[in-house]
Amino acid sequence: MRALQCLCLVSAVMLGGSAVQGTATADEPAKSAEKVSVKLKDLTLALPKTWSASDVKNSMRLATYDIPAAAGDKEKGELAISTFPGGGGGIEPNLTRWIGQFSPEGRKSLVKKGAAGENEYFIVDITGTFQKSVGPPILRKTEPAPGYRMLGMILVLKNEEVYFLKLTGPDATVKAQAEAMREAVGGKSEGETDYEL
Repeated sequence: MRALQCLCLVSAVMLGGSAVQGTATADEPAKSAEKVSVKLKDLTLALPKTWSASDVKNSMRLATYDIPAAAGDKEKGELAISTFPGGGGGIEPNLTRWIGQFSPEGRKSLVKKGAAGENEYFIVDITGTFQKSVGPPILRKTEPAPGYRMLGMILVLKNEEVYFLKLTGPDATVKAQAEAMREAVGGKSEGETDYEL
């Protein structure tokens, strides 16, 4: 019994020592992930430092980033960023096109509209079986990837420039980065409103 009391006392001292040295406790808010500023044409993003520039080359993209896999996911996610002259075909056709990249069976989607300072954005959250592109895009070959998620964002700057940000990957990986994607453009999920296609 005396040995057990000593062990409890030692544990209490060690825990107390950790708190004094600045270790976070359950009552303290978690610190935001460290960000890095990235400028692509007129678009400035604040990306998590853990999102790394990809080696993938695509003439239709301004940039591609690898997103670290969440615990339990075997594949990483991918963020593709693009812009096109004339707005790229409009808000609703692009949101609808992204939804169509998932098989209808078991597909779920939700579209929201939000504000990022003076800019506005539209974001669609889709889950289900993604028709993942394989090989050169010109061949339009796909293979089904069940358990996938996409966050597709269309950001309209105050100068009317339009940017497309498409985050795809395993469900948990994309879900874990949903708020970071919004924060990257200066937005947040709080205050978003439903948007009907």
